[in-house]
Amino acid sequence: MITRSAIVTLILFFLSAIFVIRPLSFHVPLPLIGRRKVTIGLQTAPIIAIAILWASQCLGATQIRNGIVGTDDIKPYNIVILFFSLAYMSITLDVTGFFQAAAFWVSNKGGSSGRKLYFYFYLLLTLIGMIVGNDPAILFGTVFVVHFTAATGLDPDAWLISEFAAANTASMVLFVGNPTNVVICEGFRINNAAFTAYTILPFIACSIACYLILMLQYRNEKHVPRELNVSGRLNPGDVLPDPVGAIFGSVWLAICLIVVIILSFFPVDVWKAVLPFAGGKFIFDISWDHYRYSTSKIPKLDENRRDVADDRIAAVFHRATSDDIQHNEASQSAHTLQNDEDASGNAPKSSTLPYLNNTLQRAPGPDTPPRATTPRSIREPWPKYKEFPARFPTFFTALPQLPFILVLFAFSQFILIEALAHQGWVDIFAGWLVTASNKQIMPVVWLVGVSGVILCNISGTSIGATILLTKIIRASNFPDNTARAAAVSLAVASNIGAVSFTFSASLGGLLWVAILKDKGIKIKQWKFAMWNTLPLIAMTGVGLGVVSAMMAVLY
Repeated sequence: MITRSAIVTLILFFLSAIFVIRPLSFHVPLPLIGRRKVTIGLQTAPIIAIAILWASQCLGATQIRNGIVGTDDIKPYNIVILFFSLAYMSITLDVTGFFQAAAFWVSNKGGSSGRKLYFYFYLLLTLIGMIVGNDPAILFGTVFVVHFTAATGLDPDAWLISEFAAANTASMVLFVGNPTNVVICEGFRINNAAFTAYTILPFIACSIACYLILMLQYRNEKHVPRELNVSGRLNPGDVLPDPVGAIFGSVWLAICLIVVIILSFFPVDVWKAVLPFAGGKFIFDISWDHYRYSTSKIPKLDENRRDVADDRIAAVFHRATSDDIQHNEASQSAHTLQNDEDASGNAPKSSTLPYLNNTLQRAPGPDTPPRATTPRSIREPWPKYKEFPARFPTFFTALPQLPFILVLFAFSQFILIEALAHQGWVDIFAGWLVTASNKQIMPVVWLVGVSGVILCNISGTSIGATILLTKIIRASNFPDNTARAAAVSLAVASNIGAVSFTFSASLGGLLWVAILKDKGIKIKQWKFAMWNTLPLIAMTGVGLGVVSAMMAVLY
């Protein structure tokens, strides 16, 4: 029976999702303080919904506790710790310049062929997305593409959409590639190695289909020209100021992923394996930076000056895209810049990317003056606080980029889903799914897959959609084979669903658009939806088709 409390709960759930998609800002006059801007969006809407539901007794302390501790083998804290640990290792690896050096190497392989370079960049972002997940790949890839397209005079749309699609599609391969994968593995008790075995074929099919559609969509010379205005080669070493950190970080991350795959065959929570690796990486970062600071390999406190990361990248691109006279001038400029860096010890790249929790509230437009990228503690008047970021630049560069917003948002999504379950909606939706599919494998694959893609757009990012559908599938009491088919279908949908119609279909989408706004590039929602429509339709059809074929063979 649907009660008034159930209706209120469902309405507030979707209202919170609407405000995540379209944040609402207004000014509130406060005594003595004055007018203050208040935004109801990603960070506040779910919390407000939970507060209203609690006050109206639509949910209680039990549901809040279950949303934090977890139920049905799904442990929210496990997901948050795992994602945070991997994010720290990936972001500190990016600080060393490792990913930018890889992009420069790929750029050299592509040469002046626009089509070849477009393919190589798609392949590079796919590989990075497979290894470190979608968010770190988007974090590095977006800024690189912005610099590259600006230097070569290219329309950035085709390259940015390709980068975004490649990173999100590739995240379905490893269970650590996306928080939604962890939800699925825990919710359906899927071995981590088995998860990859189930998703590798749909991933290959989706990735190929996506690339072919993108090439068809951007066949115009305006988007991907056959020949680029490139007259020089990019030196990967120019953006790799910390080779030791890059080598250690990449090897350390690879070992971590191997250990996680091995431990997946044993009854061990994943976070217990990943967190020690993150702790070991933190110890290395602190120790290595302290050694470099003490030996003057990075600048002392009084030698710090403005961030030169963007200048270094821009100088390298300028040198590669100028004619002979401009090339010589740019080379001299880059040489001078490099000497300045060498004099201060080749300090590590200080990323200018504000992470999600900093940029979603207020991302400056093209007319906004550049913000200081120095950590706030450096700007404090107290010398003892100023020394820490100078002595430990890797950690203090990575710190503001860590996805702190994920903690509150993920827990709030779990709590809201628990509220829906408490009011009987999960059982109602499960009944609809059983009726529509008759518990048959093929209908379940397509119903779950298509529903997952749609819900990514309307239920508070792919995390909310995955949690809700996982609960619904479990409540449907499907036979084991049908439940496994539904899980694989959901894994495909929750990853390709990010390549969708709204920025908020994934946290990666919100990060992507925030970075672009910070760089003075505004992608309108309608254009984002238009460019993603064909790739999404193709990946949905091909991906679910492959899942159906796999299930037909297996079961």
